[in-house]
Amino acid sequence: MKTFTFAAVMLALLAVPAHAQARRPQGGDDKKVDQKKLQEKQQADDKAYKAALERIPDSKEKYDPWSITKPAEPAKKPK
Repeated sequence: MKTFTFAAVMLALLAVPAHAQARRPQGGDDKKVDQKKLQEKQQADDKAYKAALERIPDSKEKYDPWSITKPAEPAKKPK
């Protein structure tokens, strides 16, 4: 009886990942999206994006992400 119980538990545990991969019904097909509202929302998002880009300050010095991999420049010898 223990063997049967153990086998049943193992089969149940193997079925859990398969159940998680099952297709789920797609909802929202009955709703129709108002194209005008969608376009207005997209324009508002674009306007907010452009405004956010304008608020980013310009960098005064050039950033080199690979600077830590390069050896340091040797000090100049005075003449």
